[in-house]
Amino acid sequence: MSGLELREVAKHYRSGSELVRAVDGVSLTLSGGELVGLYGPSGSGKTTLLLLAAGLMAPDSGTVLFDSRDIGKMGNRERARYRLGEVGFVTQSFHLMPRASALDNALIKLPAAGLTLQQARARTTGWLERVGLGARIDHPVERLSMGERQRVAIARALVNEPRLLLADEPTGNLDSLRTREILALLRDICHERDVPGLLVTHDPEALAFVDRVHTLRDGRLTDGLHAELSTATP
Repeated sequence: MSGLELREVAKHYRSGSELVRAVDGVSLTLSGGELVGLYGPSGSGKTTLLLLAAGLMAPDSGTVLFDSRDIGKMGNRERARYRLGEVGFVTQSFHLMPRASALDNALIKLPAAGLTLQQARARTTGWLERVGLGARIDHPVERLSMGERQRVAIARALVNEPRLLLADEPTGNLDSLRTREILALLRDICHERDVPGLLVTHDPEALAFVDRVHTLRDGRLTDGLHAELSTATP
């Protein structure tokens, strides 16, 4: 079982003369097999917290641990291996190659992870089918809708069969049916593979699919949830 732990983690920025406390002393533990929702408005520090968990930035203070390993103390090469082999990160920016096919975009990490091209294509095809793109596998990304592109990015985050799942507003461009399907898929992956997952959202309906919810405001975890969360139904 893998686990993610943040201990009094802080990340601050300078904006002119103002100090922005993007993440301000957050402590949070995620166990294997649970999808945790991180709820809050834009600008509350949710994405910064994900970047810290992914090893894409180092905290100013505090500790980020995955399987008892201190991510902040890893060297650049070890941190890159961590991101490539252990983290599945669904970002808001797709960073897809427009002229390449959905398949080629989604499998891009796998050859570097030690899979042959044939193995990578077979595994990636399965994930693209699972996110509802079985009929669009060979289509260039520039011919796909925004929702289809988002599903390519989700498949790309899952093909390495990660031991930690991070998702930053993963359904922002999807219709209601696809939204429910993708959220159920992310939840099922955490449950079936016994991995921790952190889902960032400002959509209260998405929280019907998580096992536990925390609210982030002004860089800090707060007690209680907003009243509108009571309207979310699975």
